[in-house]
Amino acid sequence: MQDQIILTAISDMTSAFEAGNMDRVMESYEAGAAIAFEPGQPISDSAIARAAFEEFSQVNPAFSYSGHEVIRAGDIALHIAPWDMVGQLPDGQEIRQSGLSVAVLRQQADGSWRMVIDNPHGSHLLGQ
Repeated sequence: MQDQIILTAISDMTSAFEAGNMDRVMESYEAGAAIAFEPGQPISDSAIARAAFEEFSQVNPAFSYSGHEVIRAGDIALHIAPWDMVGQLPDGQEIRQSGLSVAVLRQQADGSWRMVIDNPHGSHLLGQ
């Protein structure tokens, strides 16, 4: 049951991002969360993170996951998922990206889960 709640938190964030709902995207993270928009370069400033999400949303990304793994220990959970994204540049050119999402979530006092660490580039260490 808890795994489903965690997967729903991830799914809700992805859907909000695809819809361009930056308020909901940012609500998916704890204050001070570390988000890696580039491999090895996490950002913890929410204003910079929001701006990066807004910029990336301009390609109208559509994400798919080929599977999910959740490992939970008390109020901490690790979510791992291979992902694919297709989007479109302003000139109409299609872009495709893929990677391995590695996210750490923490359960909140209200029972919800928010991301503390979000690294969509987990596969970069494998040379992919």
